[in-house]
Amino acid sequence: MRRTALAAVTERPGSIALRELSVPDPEPGAVLMRVHLSGICGTDKHTFRGESKQYAGTDHERDIEYPLTCGHENVGTVIAVGGIVLASDGRPLRVGDRIVPGANVPCGACHYCLNQYPYYYCRQLEDYGNSLALSRWPGLYGGWAEVMYLLPGTPIFRVPDELPDELAVITEVMAVTHGVDTALAVLGLQHGSRAGCSVAVLGVGPLGLCHLVKARMLGAGMVAATDVLPGRLRLAAAFGIDLPLDATAWPEDDRVAAVLDATDGRGVDLVLDCSGVPSTFLEALRIVRVGGVIVEAGAFVDMGPVSVNPNSQICARDVTIIGVGGERATEYEPSMRLMAANMGRLPLAGIVSHVFPLDRAEEAVQVAQTGDAMQVAINPRLPLGH
Repeated sequence: MRRTALAAVTERPGSIALRELSVPDPEPGAVLMRVHLSGICGTDKHTFRGESKQYAGTDHERDIEYPLTCGHENVGTVIAVGGIVLASDGRPLRVGDRIVPGANVPCGACHYCLNQYPYYYCRQLEDYGNSLALSRWPGLYGGWAEVMYLLPGTPIFRVPDELPDELAVITEVMAVTHGVDTALAVLGLQHGSRAGCSVAVLGVGPLGLCHLVKARMLGAGMVAATDVLPGRLRLAAAFGIDLPLDATAWPEDDRVAAVLDATDGRGVDLVLDCSGVPSTFLEALRIVRVGGVIVEAGAFVDMGPVSVNPNSQICARDVTIIGVGGERATEYEPSMRLMAANMGRLPLAGIVSHVFPLDRAEEAVQVAQTGDAMQVAINPRLPLGH
């Protein structure tokens, strides 16, 4: 096995360069994975732009440390195992197994870990492609590299044979959509309609599109969607958007009026705010119906506060707000099964719109921020210059 691997390293905001990093033998409990595809997440775009404050207001608030190897949405093949390492199905991993690793490594010892809370509650959480910088040897802690080093304690999931890499790579994104399930349960508890509920998705980048897809899979009725990139609305239309609203052409008041008009003045049952822009949370409060639910899933990086009146905008209208801090480890396998079961019903293969080799990673991040792209991925196995 080669003792070095190429990695596309984010050296500083706005700059990505290739480095050759050492590949060690895996320590007990660790795994080496040959990367097949690694997605570019909204968080990676923030990191590239230098918007680096994460988990603001929590015990592990931090700023991203540069340089680092980004990429936490990954699929690949096991090439070495440090002793016996069990996958999520309880079976030992073998060389050649195709896997999706969890995006985070919980400590396993804090109150939240010991009491089986979602692993992103962990107070000492390590994040691939985020907190694990090159200062921690060997630095291969992101998928924008030929080889990825998976630390002991990493949740690891086998990929179903029928699920292609192009869908397996969005497993982590689909696992973040658990807020849709929770929201539908809340609507049911409040005597609302779960089947055929009206939904608005604010921001239909990869995260928003996966939320839209999940809502469609679970029986959403009327779907409205907004984005500042018209191209993304066109790409997302394949999954069924009844009311597309180009936020560059429709002022907020007009967007709100259009959603209210489409719902007989009530507002939608469920708002999925995936834009990552704080101001859309205020828009969500304006278009959700009395007794409705807002899922805030896009605000992982601190982009600043907004002003909210908790009485008139939340309490008096009995609005439920669900904050999503990340994916749940228990959602990876169901997400893969759900995608595999719906490949013939929905055009899931089109979610990954662009694939780049390692030496074009900087270009890939720039393309990922345009309206011509949906999910952009890096394939380290492509020839350089491809």
